Amino acid sequence: MENRREIIGNIRKIASECNDPSLFVEDPIAFPRHFLNLIEGNSSNDSYPIAQGYKVTLKDVEIAAVIAAHLAWGRRNMIVRDIGRAMDEMGWRPYRYVMEGKYRNGTESLHRTVRWSEFAMICTNLKIFYNCNESLETLSPERMRVEIYGQKEDRNCANKKIHMLRRWMVRRDGIVDLGLWKTISPKDLIIPLDVHVHQTALALGITERKSTDIRTALEITAFLKECFPEDPCLGDFALFAYPVAEQMKNRKKK
Repeated sequence: MENRREIIGNIRKIASECNDPSLFVEDPIAFPRHFLNLIEGNSSNDSYPIAQGYKVTLKDVEIAAVIAAHLAWGRRNMIVRDIGRAMDEMGWRPYRYVMEGKYRNGTESLHRTVRWSEFAMICTNLKIFYNCNESLETLSPERMRVEIYGQKEDRNCANKKIHMLRRWMVRRDGIVDLGLWKTISPKDLIIPLDVHVHQTALALGITERKSTDIRTALEITAFLKECFPEDPCLGDFALFAYPVAEQMKNRKKK
């Protein structure tokens, strides 16, 4: 096991190297990024369809982020394929689709165990929310879990997809993440904890907790604040890539 100072140094280095837009062209974040590109007039920056005559707003970015985060588990190529299927269903007009209220709603699979009926439920919840609110930014992670994703309240859950969505929308270094939500500080974000990140943190001794729950996420986030006091979720890039980076470093030594 590496010593604490060496781990912090490596995390800072790997995070800097991996916070690179070229590594996220085929990634769930590419979908909300597409709609932000359209808002900013940078439609040539990606290859996704453009709905002609449609004015894209923050709500389109948010809805694309909600769907992308919900489907972001499993093999990356399958994730990207199936988010694309959801966007095709929406005609690449997420906000208009949600507010029109005519959703694909069946038992067929959209992505792995996620059925189109679950997609329809999330769209319904988004419509209810946007009827009275302008932005999802006002929702706490707990409220987003219940009110948007339609899941039961669970104070122990790490809520990986929600904290990933919040990372996308809040971090504002202008590189990979979108930085559109301004009332939440990056220093208050929590690491999106999945099995891969958890295993890396265990291997490095960042945590000894075996449960992939919110307490573990908070413990790992506290360590990352030692690396990036104002922006702990910058460390998300490093923890995800750490094993590969170490393998490459070891090969160069041989």
